[in-house]
Amino acid sequence: MCIHQLNLLAASNNLPISNFLGKQHPIEAHHLSSICDIMEKAMVNGDTCIIRCILVVFQVVFKFFFSPQTERNRDIVRRSGLLLWQLLMAPRDQICSEIQKEVCLAISSGLNILYPGEAEINNLLKLVLTEGENRNSGLSQLRDVILTNLAEQLQNNRFGSEDDDHYRLNDELLHYILKIVVRESCVLITKCQTVSKDDFQRLLSTVPAASSCLRYLMAVQNHLLSNTILIKPDDNDDSDTSLQGETLKVQELKTSILSLATQILTGCDEVLEMLQQVTTALINSDISDREQRLKGLEQITKATMLGHLLPVLLTSLMHPNLQTLTMADALMPQLVQLVLYTSQTALLLKTQSPVFSELNSSPSCAPEQKGKQLPDERMLEEKEEPGFLTGLKIPAPWAAGKTVETVHPVRDNYKFKETVHIPGARCLYLRFDNRCSSQYDYDKLVIYAGPSTNSRKVAEYGGNTLGYGSRSVLGTGWPKDLVKVEGDTVTFSFEMRSGREHNTPDKAMWGFACTVRAQESSEDVSGGLPFLVDLALGLSVLACSMLRILYNGPEITKDEETCQELLRSKLLQRCQWQVEANGVISPALTPSPSPLPLTIEEDREFTYPSDVLVPPVGHYFDLPRIRLPPGIMIKLREISGRARPQFRPSIK
Repeated sequence: MCIHQLNLLAASNNLPISNFLGKQHPIEAHHLSSICDIMEKAMVNGDTCIIRCILVVFQVVFKFFFSPQTERNRDIVRRSGLLLWQLLMAPRDQICSEIQKEVCLAISSGLNILYPGEAEINNLLKLVLTEGENRNSGLSQLRDVILTNLAEQLQNNRFGSEDDDHYRLNDELLHYILKIVVRESCVLITKCQTVSKDDFQRLLSTVPAASSCLRYLMAVQNHLLSNTILIKPDDNDDSDTSLQGETLKVQELKTSILSLATQILTGCDEVLEMLQQVTTALINSDISDREQRLKGLEQITKATMLGHLLPVLLTSLMHPNLQTLTMADALMPQLVQLVLYTSQTALLLKTQSPVFSELNSSPSCAPEQKGKQLPDERMLEEKEEPGFLTGLKIPAPWAAGKTVETVHPVRDNYKFKETVHIPGARCLYLRFDNRCSSQYDYDKLVIYAGPSTNSRKVAEYGGNTLGYGSRSVLGTGWPKDLVKVEGDTVTFSFEMRSGREHNTPDKAMWGFACTVRAQESSEDVSGGLPFLVDLALGLSVLACSMLRILYNGPEITKDEETCQELLRSKLLQRCQWQVEANGVISPALTPSPSPLPLTIEEDREFTYPSDVLVPPVGHYFDLPRIRLPPGIMIKLREISGRARPQFRPSIK
């Protein structure tokens, strides 16, 4: 156990022991061979104690003291790998769970040594991902250990670094991981319908526990999204090479995010379909605890990929860096399908809630009142259909208020300043904590109705009534009722001017805490929306944003901005444009006897086919002509080499 503790301590990069172990010389091959001999003998004798100790030794050796440079070392590594694999694949009745766990930790610690090539690691991961649930429990445990370790390393790694390709698996392996996550999510949701009442209560007490596959997907998603949103070019390097490198990195990130987002949305679509089926089955069932299961279904759903992956993805896709035409074009069909699934399932759950039932239930006098309604009112009422937002109050961002407070207790020379702005508020209401106090009355808080201390002063408070310091308060003392501030902005400025006296307790220097709201009472403060309703709204907002991008089309290029005057000219407005089979935009055949060629690209000039040069049959000379200025006509004649026609008077 001492060696095991040493291994755990060495795993931390911030401890001195890690640097010490990292500087040690590699272990020699014959020493590792002796360790393998001890392991083989212990396996023959069935000595579990020695086996566990040697497995811990393997973990330390693989991590710090071994480098397979020579052929002899590689032979010893292969021998070690065979011993570990033999223990891993042993039947469950021949190996205890503790030894199996240590084997997985040893293989994970020496992953790059036991499997030096990228292809070998990918083959191992493919094996544990595809056969982990079927062949052996050791494979599934090895999968969990490896993915957990990769997830932890990926969270501390920056995109594009040397280790990024090692920690971030290829698309094929990610596809296998996503399939496992989708299957786990569907199984978890199905249990809400199939397990017994006691097992369902135990299930509620275990969620939200993310599996190793789900944790790895979360790490990959956060790794890509955070680097895309937070990436900033180097301000000190203005070279073209640096800018080109940053652009390539951003494009690579966006491509990776698009691929991952497409797979995640596809998986969420399958999970939501299963959720809708389970919800419908529970509603139509006659089990005794149906209401409890429907309430717990939302909590279970949060433990799936719908709760761990989808909300973060939706929020990140609203960032300007990811609001692109390519993203919108690729993700829009999936977003629409997800909006339908979430809104329909949220409506199903809504119809079973007591609030919705009360809204839809009519009192005994309802038939009489309904009979007295006008025909127009009855027609309007028949057209109304309850949606998933019926009876719900969408909480305003400022409903819960914003808390502004100092440190507790305040220290000498402490200064505090903060401004709270709630857009659209006519006035703000401040509620102070009843523990507010300062040592002297000149250690005070000043409140301003505006964005700075130059704004109008509203009030100032300071001192305490606890018998310490000044033994008095400023003015009427710290407010116990609401303080009203006109406008949508308030600024707090607190300064500790006195030094703390030796007999002043913490409660006399507690500082202040204040909650700012845009409404007078906190009765309307909501606990938030149900999870599926919130998810449906988030998907709807993202879908509308992507739809706006698709409607606006590509951004205006610099060449188009430069040619704005030319593009607005009446001469080009008369052209009828068409898209050819190869995607090139060209002018359609216009009623003109001599169509001019149009330059589509700078290095290529558009030319008409020979058959197009034939004027169409019809009254093509009847269209109104655009009269060009004489100066332009003179230039056109000079360029074309054609002189102005001379009209000779006719001789009668």
